[in-house]
Amino acid sequence: MQNVQGFSKDFLWGGAIAANQAEGAYDADGKGLSTADMVPYFDKKDYVNLKELMHVTSDSIQKAMAHSSAEGYPKRYGIDFYHRFKEDIALFAELGLKVFRLSINWPRIFPNGDDLTPNEEGLRFYDEVFDELRKNNIEPLVTLSHYEMPMNLVLNYGGWAGREVIEHFVRYADTVMNRYKDKVKYWLTFNEINTTIIEPFTGGGIVEDRVDNVMQASYQALHHQFVASSAVTKLAREINPEFKIGCMLARMIHYPATSKPEDVLQAQIDNQLNLLHTDVQVRGSYPPYMARYWAEHGVSVHMEPGDLDMLKQHTVDFISFSYYTSLVSAVNPEEYGVTGGNLYSTIRNPNLPRTEWGWQLDPIGLRVALKEMYDRYQLPLFVVENGLGARDTVEADGSIQDDYRIDYFRQHIQQMKEAVKDGVDLMGYTSWGVIDIISASTSEMSKRYGFIYVDQDDHGKGTLNRYKKKSFGWYQKVIASNGEDLD
Repeated sequence: MQNVQGFSKDFLWGGAIAANQAEGAYDADGKGLSTADMVPYFDKKDYVNLKELMHVTSDSIQKAMAHSSAEGYPKRYGIDFYHRFKEDIALFAELGLKVFRLSINWPRIFPNGDDLTPNEEGLRFYDEVFDELRKNNIEPLVTLSHYEMPMNLVLNYGGWAGREVIEHFVRYADTVMNRYKDKVKYWLTFNEINTTIIEPFTGGGIVEDRVDNVMQASYQALHHQFVASSAVTKLAREINPEFKIGCMLARMIHYPATSKPEDVLQAQIDNQLNLLHTDVQVRGSYPPYMARYWAEHGVSVHMEPGDLDMLKQHTVDFISFSYYTSLVSAVNPEEYGVTGGNLYSTIRNPNLPRTEWGWQLDPIGLRVALKEMYDRYQLPLFVVENGLGARDTVEADGSIQDDYRIDYFRQHIQQMKEAVKDGVDLMGYTSWGVIDIISASTSEMSKRYGFIYVDQDDHGKGTLNRYKKKSFGWYQKVIASNGEDLD
């Protein structure tokens, strides 16, 4: 029977980062350019429409490719995890992490994406990272693709809309899974795979002014990612049967704006479109509702013989997802006010507080999401991103009193515990941005998530010294008590 008291004794407490937001060293040791290296810094005062600001065009790519330094493109310098990983992992060990979620930077291994042989210096770097984690008794959870697509695949294959990219991704996965087969047990294929539909360049390497129909290209790219994910899952089990392979979804739970049946139906449709991605990767087939949706939107996804068999035969072992906020659906959304997160906007929920960046804070929504997903799939779940982006102040005595972050985590962890009591099989929890990193959307540094403060501003100035925030000691206590001590 499920432990109705709380988290299992082998619960994986941890923290998460992405290579493109932390490593820096964008041109060191043979690394090629990635999609993340094309994203400039956005000043918050310009947030009229963040999605428009983030819009990547051929012109902006040309400008970024011609830009020969990291200045103005913060993901190129990150927080220098590339050179400071031993110092950072020592802090993670002090924090008590049992698992550390990180990604491998694809163009650090295959600079152009279509190279036939890997870059040995890139492989050696991750050998050192995994060895350091092992030395500190921290289990790695590795994402193969976390918004780090080689730019050559974007420019010469149309990103994931080009079917040839499947072959190149499988070669990359084969290389790193064989190399680290005795060092890594837990793997995720694509980070927030639904981002390919929401933000096609970030998720799928699609430059919108280079395609005739963005929706068509996005769903074609998504299909190729599904096939690639299944092919890699098949391969992983051949390399090491002990591997555990998961999918990863940005969970966007939708509530109806009212009890009007039309709004309830719209919320159901929006939830279905979000869960399409886990339906395919867990159940092994496209859900029936997509046929009508594609027909009504003029989308026709080309599938090669054998694709559907691949999806059916090679499904994942567990489901991971990010959760930051809940959304609101209405059949006439223009009747309501709007608030915005980083990749999407939503109707304002009058029952929820909002962060400076427009995120609606809804801890109970995490319990709802966990229960709904477990009811739907009956597979182990893993919350691999959850956290609060906020401005932190360093006090005169050097302390960072981030009680607001402690309160955020306390409420969300409590709701996870309630979900476990409800019978949900929850493997673990990795807070997002265990250490301050560059923002995924705006490339800000001032939007901080970590338990560890990094002395760097939005323009890359600072010592890069690391300091423990008040929340560091709190999370350390939570882990040590296996989630029982949340005070």
